Amino acid sequence: MTMAAGSGVVRLIDMIFPGDTNHHGTLFGGVALAHMDKVAFLAASRHGRAPFVTASSERIDFAAPALKGELIEATGSVVRVGTRSLDVEVELVAEVLLSGERRLCTRGRFTLVAVTEAGGRPALPPLGPASADAEDGALHMVDMVFPPQTNHYGTLFGGDALRMLGKAAFIASTRHARAVMVMAASDRIDFVSPVHEGEMIDLVARIRMTGRTSVRVGVELWAENLLTGDRRRAAAAEFVMVAVDRRVKPVEIE
Repeated sequence: MTMAAGSGVVRLIDMIFPGDTNHHGTLFGGVALAHMDKVAFLAASRHGRAPFVTASSERIDFAAPALKGELIEATGSVVRVGTRSLDVEVELVAEVLLSGERRLCTRGRFTLVAVTEAGGRPALPPLGPASADAEDGALHMVDMVFPPQTNHYGTLFGGDALRMLGKAAFIASTRHARAVMVMAASDRIDFVSPVHEGEMIDLVARIRMTGRTSVRVGVELWAENLLTGDRRRAAAAEFVMVAVDRRVKPVEIE
């Protein structure tokens, strides 16, 4: 996402696959909480530019289930800042990809505490005015690089980067066409900078062109150091996504 470095809304978007669901075909509560905690951590880190740990969360009630095959979107924003801790409000929304129907599954407030190795208390910046979501017509989504995704140099595997780029292209094209989309081609992929363990991934997907049955999507992958706020363009790709029917035959985009 091309969000300016700093506080604001942080959005994590993912798909619900069978491994994330229970025997009812609905998202495990623990998986939902993991998404919420991750986005709370990213929002806190972007605001405070300090190492954070989750200290507590308020009661979280699940108002509606999220189903297998749906998209799940967690958004987090900082709502309170103290001397050493802050609160992040997180909403979890499920979206039916083909219809665009959205429903609030749950919301919660997480308290995170800034820590240092020496036990000091880093000064947190005050809570500023709420920043609006980007309105550039692009899909904005974040992720984070963990150790299992890195090679022996401590940088993101190219395959994992491709997975993130492809997922962003799929979500952007499906939201645009509201049809079943499959990847037909990857025209060009450029890796210009390594992404290190512990950095935040910022994905920006834009529809470049819409044809009769296909959509061309451009995706940029930005890396952001959560402690310094330094950002760099790490990769860029273009994908051709095709709308198909149940027989996996191309169909016209309405």
